[in-house]
Amino acid sequence: MTTTQDTEPLRLGADFFDDPDALYRELRVGRPVVRAVAPNGLSFWMITRYDDARAALNDGRLAKDAARIPEILAREEEAPSARALAESLVQHMLNADPPDHTRLRKLVGRAFTMRAIARLRPRIEEIANELADAMEAAGPDVDLLDEFAFPLPMTVICEILGVPQGRRDDFREWSNTLLSGAGDDERGAAAGAMAQFLAELVADKSANPGDDMLSEIVRASEDGDSLSHAETTAMAFLLLVAGHETTVNLIGNGMLALLCDPEQRDLLRREPERVPNAVEEFLRYDGPVNLATFRFTAEPVEYSGTTIPADQFVLVSLIGANRDPERYADADRLDVTRDTSGHLAFGYGIHHCVGAPLARLEGEVAFRTLLERFPDLTLGGEPGPHRESTLIHGLTSLPVRTGPR
Repeated sequence: MTTTQDTEPLRLGADFFDDPDALYRELRVGRPVVRAVAPNGLSFWMITRYDDARAALNDGRLAKDAARIPEILAREEEAPSARALAESLVQHMLNADPPDHTRLRKLVGRAFTMRAIARLRPRIEEIANELADAMEAAGPDVDLLDEFAFPLPMTVICEILGVPQGRRDDFREWSNTLLSGAGDDERGAAAGAMAQFLAELVADKSANPGDDMLSEIVRASEDGDSLSHAETTAMAFLLLVAGHETTVNLIGNGMLALLCDPEQRDLLRREPERVPNAVEEFLRYDGPVNLATFRFTAEPVEYSGTTIPADQFVLVSLIGANRDPERYADADRLDVTRDTSGHLAFGYGIHHCVGAPLARLEGEVAFRTLLERFPDLTLGGEPGPHRESTLIHGLTSLPVRTGPR
């Protein structure tokens, strides 16, 4: 048994965000559990092997109690920008352990059942076709993220939650800032603006409930329990951010992979029935989440011979796990026919993404629509750099050409 507590931590830079698996390939072999420091100064332990990652995602010794986060952050020598969210917008189920997690998830889980999500297909297809029409009209050179990948899931989740149309661009800006490497002041301002907007929205749903999910969450009751105002605000934050960020980058990363692999793209055009499995491969091959959300050690834990002391942040690499050749043969190759069962793109265990059925459906509709409407779609230039976020793995832009000029 070893511990690397006294070794120099790995410092993550811009090259890590553009190609995280280059680092993960090295770490999985020699240092599968390693201390790291994010660009914002926050230190944590990183887990990169599939078997370790799957176990850690469901390890009760790795806690997620949001109330403890400020206490652990206070020990950092620097004041990392993660502190901007430490005391606001955090009382949701991703930052809770049982029994609180069980209560929170039960109150919203019914809205994300397979049956409930399946009923949304016609509307999602309608939105996708409207966006494809707009792409065609604006073409031939467009940014796929701006014209399709962002507005599709944002429109869907805002309609589900009842968010006014006029505030959706604001929400995208706040979300991008909070999930970026921006400084404390900028992130704090974005967190404050988002918290105020969501608190006002929740208050309005309480006074004037409508036929939308957020109104249902506000009045939800299970076994005599309900969400507090703060819990509802934080839940709205989680559902809005997770409800569009995952799918935006599933579409962006997946389309980039297809545009760089004409053989796989042509296979899907010939056999569109393979699209649902292709979505799973996009999630495995270049998923939208790099390092899973924060956990911390409630006691010392050991993975791959390394002991992580108590009260340490731990981030599980979903990308590293999903590219582990010990789990997936030829893991660095895109193969839309592959058996992807067991991939960790949506997490694992009690914190498995509650919105996974919605993201899968949106992804399927998006790729079917794009492949059918734009059979000659090609890259229109160099993709933008990846966003500087340890959580979100996605491009800043994806220029495409929809057809001949």
